[in-house]
Order: sequence, then C-alpha cells, then structure tokens
Amino acid sequence: MERLAPDGVRARTAGLAALLVDAVDGGASVGFLAPLDPAEAAAWWSRAAEETAGGVRDVWAAHDGDGRLTGAVTLARTTTANGRHRGEIARLLVHRAARGRGLGRRLLAAAEAHAAATGLTLLVLDTQTGSPAERLYRSAGWTETGTIPDYAADPAGGLRPTTLFHKRLP
Repeated sequence: MERLAPDGVRARTAGLAALLVDAVDGGASVGFLAPLDPAEAAAWWSRAAEETAGGVRDVWAAHDGDGRLTGAVTLARTTTANGRHRGEIARLLVHRAARGRGLGRRLLAAAEAHAAATGLTLLVLDTQTGSPAERLYRSAGWTETGTIPDYAADPAGGLRPTTLFHKRLP
C-alpha cells in the first residue's frame, strides 16, 4: 500500500478508473450509477489528482503481489476556516476479487493514521445503510451519527438510506 503523490494518481488513472468501475458494477454506492463509463471514472480520478496537488485530498492505493491495483481510499480535507480540523473518508474501494482479506480495513487504517498525524481530529463518512462497508466502519470503531432515508441512489438507480459515521482521532 502506498500514499500517492499527484503524479502517482495521474500515472494510475486508468487502473484507478477500472477499480471504480468494478466497485460500481459490484453494487457499491460510491456516487455513480451503473453502468459507469470508464471515461467518467477516469475523469473523477483526474480531478482527484488535481485535488491531491492542491493539498485537499490524499490518495492511497494497494496492489497485489503481481502489481495489480486491488484497492484505494481517499481522504478529503475540509477547506473552510471553521472545519480545518476535520476530513472525510471517501471512495474506499476494494476490487471484488480482493475482498474478504482485510484490505479495506488496512486502507481505512492508513487514511486514519495519516489524518491524525497531520492534525485532523475528526473524520466523517457516509455509506449505504446495510452495506458490507457499514459493518466494516462499525468494527473499526466508527460511531453512527444517523441515517438519512432516500439519501442516494444505488448503482441501479434505486433510492437507498445512507448512514453517516464519525470518528474522533487522538
């Protein structure tokens, strides 16, 4: 696993886009509808690279022993003056072929540790209620803040509730 500099995100845009397409195709509610056009996924990662260059997003990528991209997570920093102490975990993605091996937990832990080391004291995230990700966040010590009905469409377009979580950092 590695934290990517902006050029690293740019160099891996195609792989990151394929990972995002795999997640959406697998039913992950991560802001996109299925079928996700690879060009749309690549455009999202290109914007993420620019946000990384601007210091408002950090990106981690994980690879298997053969160098294939198997997971990624981003940490977005709040840019408002009254929110500089907090960040958001966004786009925690694990390729369907790599799930069930603790990779999501390791990616989450890397982002949390970096957030704490860089002075953030509060993290937030949201996930589809009842999803496997929700169980991961609970088991990783995140606190449920509340649930919003019909907050976001799942990849098939159906409205689903979203659970908000927060975690205080030391």
